[in-house]
Amino acid sequence: MTHTVSDRISTIAPDRPVLIAGPTASGKSELALRIAEAQGGVVINADAIQVYSDWRVLTARPSAEDEIRAPHALYGHVAGDVPYSVGDWLRDVEPLLSGNKRPIIIGGTGLYFTALTEGLAQIPATPDDIRTTAMQRIASEGHSTLAEELDAKTAARIDLANPMRVQRAWEVLTNTGKGLADWQDATDPPRLRLNEVTALVINAEKDWLTPRIEARFDKMLETGAMEEARANRPTWSPNLPSAKAIGAAELMAVIDGTMSLQAARDRSTILTRQFAKRQRTWFRARMRDWQSVDAREL
Repeated sequence: MTHTVSDRISTIAPDRPVLIAGPTASGKSELALRIAEAQGGVVINADAIQVYSDWRVLTARPSAEDEIRAPHALYGHVAGDVPYSVGDWLRDVEPLLSGNKRPIIIGGTGLYFTALTEGLAQIPATPDDIRTTAMQRIASEGHSTLAEELDAKTAARIDLANPMRVQRAWEVLTNTGKGLADWQDATDPPRLRLNEVTALVINAEKDWLTPRIEARFDKMLETGAMEEARANRPTWSPNLPSAKAIGAAELMAVIDGTMSLQAARDRSTILTRQFAKRQRTWFRARMRDWQSVDAREL
């Protein structure tokens, strides 16, 4: 049976928080906007890259037009050189959960959602010198060398292909002497329980999603991604937390004359497809109790 967006929204309880998880370019932002317009609420970011202020176009943050349609929060509120953890996000989202606007939390960072609905371990903050060492080592040796130093329990649990996850795990182990997995096993109660919310996870198959990913990157280029890169070039460093934005390094290479724009476009879309695959894997493994929504019905 095929459902329309209106059909989908009509089944959502208007007095409950809404959580919408999904891979990049799957249509979740439009769904969140339509819910907010139909039922009220504030659209809250749950994407680890969209928190940064220096990449609006390249990270597909909501446009000014979108922000007119509904209130938005936690988009672009962190400077690009400031590390930002899931614990920071939980701290920032907390007042929005008890505010006077119903939260509609949307994003592709699975860890944010699991921390919100399953709880988060209270891990001590990482000292600046340890974080600096981690970033320097990743820049000079690659993140795989840090992955090799992790405890076996943590290494089996995290995405070892994700430099940010490896860096975080290495920092925790180095700082506390206890693996991230052990810290995670001693978690606080969740802030929102699944039986208290409408939890939707968008299912977007590869063949349907790939053309959308390619079209979206082309749209980014058409709407100012290159100009955004030029504005960021004077302070650019691959070690910046916001440098993890897909396509950022490639556009900087275009500016520096070491890569053609077509090559940057091709490389960025490949990286985005790989990222979307990792997102889908996470959602399948960790969100079995969420309501699955076929992206083609949005």
